[in-house]
Amino acid sequence: MPKEIVEEIDGMTTNRSRFIVDAVRHELERKRREELLVSLRNPHEESLQVADLGMEDWCAGIPDDVDLVDPASGRAVRWRAGHGWSSFGQE
Repeated sequence: MPKEIVEEIDGMTTNRSRFIVDAVRHELERKRREELLVSLRNPHEESLQVADLGMEDWCAGIPDDVDLVDPASGRAVRWRAGHGWSSFGQE
């Protein structure tokens, strides 16, 4: 790291490592937001098809024997009109 940058950081904070970690986190978040905006401006063709259909119509096209799984809980889920996604047994 250039000496001038280190000196400037040290002039602003007593914890150089924390300052650098915070700066890197901030930059990573900025890059993620930038990538998301690019993605939103140039959506994947299948995303456009789902948007055109609407969620309920798209879900109606999924065969009943296909198990969809909530990645957070690992539980099987299904779409319920007016309620959104719900785990089996919560109907």
